[in-house]
Amino acid sequence: MTVEPIRNRKKIDQMYYYLNGKDPKYGLLFKFGLNTGLRISDILPLRVKDVYNENGQFKEYLILEEQKTSKEKKIKLNNAIRKNLDDYVSNQQLGQNDYLFHSRKGGHIGRVQAYRVLKEGAEALGIENFGTHSLRKTWGYWTYKMSKYNIGLIMDTFNHSSQSITLKYIGVTQDQKDELYSLVQF
Repeated sequence: MTVEPIRNRKKIDQMYYYLNGKDPKYGLLFKFGLNTGLRISDILPLRVKDVYNENGQFKEYLILEEQKTSKEKKIKLNNAIRKNLDDYVSNQQLGQNDYLFHSRKGGHIGRVQAYRVLKEGAEALGIENFGTHSLRKTWGYWTYKMSKYNIGLIMDTFNHSSQSITLKYIGVTQDQKDELYSLVQF
């Protein structure tokens, strides 16, 4: 099974409400992935101090070292995720050293647990071909469309070596193939 982006905006909203209703940290996790394009392994270990400075203001950038590539990633958090973060951090009464996605067992939730809850939400809503990379792919897919097909920047953000890899990764090639099959009908 190839993991796909979520192409339906309504499904994205439904998934958020489902996850947020289960536990606000899963709603935030979903939104965080959708708004940053980060891998789940880079999101889960984040602490409050990674996004806020000591006086409670947002840092200009979220700066982290990607686990997979060991490359530095610098992200300017958008207003949507900032609002989600503000609401969440204040409702959960989190301190600077607290994990954003804390586990009841201590530390932060793991990849398997994150996958389990996200997958459960996708299945409940009939979202097919879903995996943890769907969040990253969804960011890429929608950014590609909203940026008027600026594949170069998305390719660079994902550290891919070619545009075709990025297009395939975000599911655009599949969309184009699907369109081809509907063009000719006998």
